[in-house]
Amino acid sequence: MNLEDLFLSFSLLGAEWVLWLLVGLSLVGVAIMVERAVTYRRLHVDARTLMERLAGFLRRGDRKGAVAWLDGQRGLEAAVASAGLKESDRGAAAAEETMAGVRQRERLHLERNLAFLGTVGSNAPFIGLFGTVLGIIKAFHSLAGAENAGFKVVMADISEALVATGVGLLVAIPAVVAFNVFSRRVKRILTQSESVEHLVLAHVKGEDLPRPDATASDSTETRSPRAPKLDPAQEPAR
Repeated sequence: MNLEDLFLSFSLLGAEWVLWLLVGLSLVGVAIMVERAVTYRRLHVDARTLMERLAGFLRRGDRKGAVAWLDGQRGLEAAVASAGLKESDRGAAAAEETMAGVRQRERLHLERNLAFLGTVGSNAPFIGLFGTVLGIIKAFHSLAGAENAGFKVVMADISEALVATGVGLLVAIPAVVAFNVFSRRVKRILTQSESVEHLVLAHVKGEDLPRPDATASDSTETRSPRAPKLDPAQEPAR
């Protein structure tokens, strides 16, 4: 059997197995959509309220109270702020790197399985089209082998083959919509976590600045000394 006969025998399988493949991809995609929707809903927080409450703790200088309160909150924003405050004793640079690490680690969790939705949304129409091509090949092969087959028989087989293209589009559209919605949700969460990070860094860097009283005392000590008095012999005659 040569390569052409092998491909022909494969093509005569028709589009049925392609339809089952699309159905399987659709079921997996729906499961991912539900799981991601539940995850994002569980991680949802009111970022504005969280930042206002955190700013209140920081203005009072109650860093331990802020950490204790943040550890009881949900969401990436609270986790980033808590990690930064716990490392703030080591300086602003250490706090910044710690918060960036937490954000990058949680980003992998937020984006989990989104690539599958994007891949299905991009390729499901082509998979359906492939099934349609296989169905058309099978229809014409059946027409060639049947002596009394007419135009209606061919059109019936072709219409059945076109079902694969329709199913491919039906699978792709929800996957693309879910991918776009979830990607925007991830971007929003990451942006809010960056805003909380800037709030924590502003507090930590503000504590590192010299106090006004210390600055005043330093300036007093560094004043230029008074000009020395002239010797009476050097004073100009009046």
